[in-house]
Amino acid sequence: MMLTEPDDGSGRLFIVDQIGLIRVFAPGGGLLEEPFLDLRNRLVPLNRRYDERGLLSLAFHPGYAENGRFFVFYSAPLRSGGPQGWNCTNHLSEFGIARDDPNRADPATERVILTIDKPAHNHNGGPILFGPGDGYLYLAFGDGGGADDKGVGHVPDMGNAQDPAQLLGKIIRIDIDHPGENGRAYAIPSDNPFVDAAGFRPEIYAMGLRNPAYLSFDARTGRLITASAGQALFESVHVVAKGGNYGWRIREGTHCFDPADHNHPPAGPCPAIGARGEPLIGPVVEIGHDMGTTIVGGFVYRGAAMPGLAGAYIFGDWSGTEGVEEGGRLLVATPPPGFDLGTYPLEADRVKAEQNRMWTTREVRVAGSPDGNVNAYVRGFGEDRAREVYVMVNREMGPDPSTATGEVLKLVPAR
Repeated sequence: MMLTEPDDGSGRLFIVDQIGLIRVFAPGGGLLEEPFLDLRNRLVPLNRRYDERGLLSLAFHPGYAENGRFFVFYSAPLRSGGPQGWNCTNHLSEFGIARDDPNRADPATERVILTIDKPAHNHNGGPILFGPGDGYLYLAFGDGGGADDKGVGHVPDMGNAQDPAQLLGKIIRIDIDHPGENGRAYAIPSDNPFVDAAGFRPEIYAMGLRNPAYLSFDARTGRLITASAGQALFESVHVVAKGGNYGWRIREGTHCFDPADHNHPPAGPCPAIGARGEPLIGPVVEIGHDMGTTIVGGFVYRGAAMPGLAGAYIFGDWSGTEGVEEGGRLLVATPPPGFDLGTYPLEADRVKAEQNRMWTTREVRVAGSPDGNVNAYVRGFGEDRAREVYVMVNREMGPDPSTATGEVLKLVPAR
């Protein structure tokens, strides 16, 4: 699902497997046999054929080299007393490393920071990462799942993503180094955009997102980028500004959306504002389903191996044709002339249309592949400390623990 490298000088790569394992790839030693962490017995039972739940992400504390703290997001069985008929309870949890082995975590150290109940199995979101400038933890939640942000577990009339009292359909920002009020395991940063807004959860950093399953910070500018899966017609990439409303379910990408008929955008002018009168911010990348099925977010490339891609956003398409493994593709989005992520506004109320222009998207052909595709499902991306990019692929559509068909590929120039 993802790959990351802690800032501890070890050069180790940590690979998150959806079935509940974190594996270590050590320099000179390859993939270690023993997992860093095994959470398989804490997960909700997964559907081997297809599932969006599981162990979804990993983030190392900025002080990991000294304190050994790291955080994961995973899908557990529905908590006791949870809403009847709902699907699961997702956990944000902290762990520490074993005392005698830096390549092993101690499962007994789990401290649950936050839980959120889910009405459906899909749209978990789940990416976690630490802000490069503020040290706060960022976490994205999907809208609760199902379809169209409606039905059981969804707020009537507006859906979860537009409801300021819900965390579903949002990106949140929290301080995990200090406790909060009323026994909360985290504090609220004082400059969160809605910290003093009536009716808002103070954790919210941005809202109006369907399934923001991928988050990344640009290593050069520190700007936050999310890729969010669409409903029936359009996939989106957004540059995230503090306090931004990204439109779901008023819009799907740049298009009007009708939750009663998701295959046909309503005719006429599309709403440009949310319920509070705030402007809806459009995507910088939009992919129609005539080009693919589900977006898989990646990274703005800042490595040295492929200078021709410097400043471009590398991402993917899960499978060009739904259910056909050979369809997975690599894509690149390039900002328009004059676009500088470094000057993109940090606050949503300063984002102007001319600063949010569409990027140009093209396919990256894979050398040695007859059709240029990766010939597998694209499941996720990773980045090492040198800012080189990796892609996680699998020949199987679902998280089947009886198979060993997943691979980690490093992107390098074609020879």
